[in-house]
Amino acid sequence: MVRDLARDLRRARFAFHQAMPKAISFFHVPSPRHARRRAGTRHLVAVVTIAGVSAILTHAVRADDLTPGEPGGKLSLARAEALAIQHQPNVAVAAGQTEASEGRVEQARAGYLPQAAITGVYQRTTGNFAPRPGGLPSTAIDPATGMSIVRATSSWSSQTYNYFNFGASASQLLYDFGQTNGKWHAAQASRDAARENERTVRVQTLFGVRRAYLQARAQAELLGVAQDTVKNQEKHVNQTQGFVRAGIRPDIDLATVRTELANAKVQLVMANNNLLLARATLNQSMGIPGTTRYDLGDDDVAPIDGEDRSIDDLVNQAVKSRPELANLADQRRAQELTVHALKGGYGPALGATAGATEAGTQVDNMVPNWYVGLSLAWPILQGGLTRGQVREANGTLRALTANEEALLLQIRIDVETAQLAVMAAKSTIAAAEEALANARDQLRLAERRYETGLGSAIELGDAQVAATAAAAQEVTARFSLGTARAQLLAALGVV
Repeated sequence: MVRDLARDLRRARFAFHQAMPKAISFFHVPSPRHARRRAGTRHLVAVVTIAGVSAILTHAVRADDLTPGEPGGKLSLARAEALAIQHQPNVAVAAGQTEASEGRVEQARAGYLPQAAITGVYQRTTGNFAPRPGGLPSTAIDPATGMSIVRATSSWSSQTYNYFNFGASASQLLYDFGQTNGKWHAAQASRDAARENERTVRVQTLFGVRRAYLQARAQAELLGVAQDTVKNQEKHVNQTQGFVRAGIRPDIDLATVRTELANAKVQLVMANNNLLLARATLNQSMGIPGTTRYDLGDDDVAPIDGEDRSIDDLVNQAVKSRPELANLADQRRAQELTVHALKGGYGPALGATAGATEAGTQVDNMVPNWYVGLSLAWPILQGGLTRGQVREANGTLRALTANEEALLLQIRIDVETAQLAVMAAKSTIAAAEEALANARDQLRLAERRYETGLGSAIELGDAQVAATAAAAQEVTARFSLGTARAQLLAALGVV
């Protein structure tokens, strides 16, 4: 059904642009003066426009088909937020990164713990001896020099023997100038940074789903505005037809109101499409399939405690709560520990070792050996490897510090922008409601003047356009407040 709707909408858009390239946009209403200037040409395209729009609406999807509900009620904002946290892939990616960082902590800690291994070897091997300097399998005296010489066997044999070698070894790091300790604690700091990143993704996901939810609700109400406009324009057309038949009004009035009706129907198609797109965006923000159908509830973002406080108080709250800042602080701490660990590469590493073996050609007659000792490894010459690693880590550390300072500046901008948006939305709602009431009065008066023969079709059309624009503005103002509050929650780092 969605694919058919998209195809019909493309055909509708093409047909309308062919018939009337300068059609009125739903969110752009021309001034009354501009509307009057164009009134003289409207009757020329009225018949073509009406025919095109009638063909369009034959295949248009009704508003009732856009939001069918499921048994069990409507989709609330809280439920949408829960679905987003549960199904949004970005949240799962962040959780996986946190789990991976936990594994890196265990890997780094492993160097601190004892290492032990058990080995077992069985071979079926030949026993031929190959002489080498220092080998003493059999010796003889050289008559010329009087010195011992090593003799190789005069022939070799393909006979094979069993050979068994079983062993166990253990080692324990004693001291390595902070290399392992620094890597371990750096991994822990990186793990903490990953947790803050996961919280950051949650905050961003909730902001996205809140904004998408409110946009979908706004588009649903704008669809209602478009439907009301079409109904009112149809009433104007029916009324004007009666006036024209009675000889009270000229034919151009009928062409004018028919054009207005055609434009209103085109805006209805666009409103349908906008609602579908808004619902698709909401589904994407929740991480659920696009075919899921539901009704939208009437929830809104609740007022935020202290949203009218001073900007400094809000910024201080954001600095304490924003997970991005905590993430950068953990990354910086991890990098500082990494620098310390890399500097430990200039020194030696001391460890204790122990082991035991049993070897022989028969399992019931094997020779045991064991050892204990110390090991010392000191890379004297590495070609500048450690120095380069330290320089790289220091450069990354400076970059993280600068990023942290830049984020502090951005946090203030985010909070100030969001608070101003909340304050502006509060002020706009009252003005938009007043404008809507005045526009409806203007439309009512224009309809009455038109009925009594005092007004013109142009005046009636201008009043209808103004009423539609005021209604759309009032819807936008109401939902802008919820969106602004959602933005402020994200700026403050509140989940």
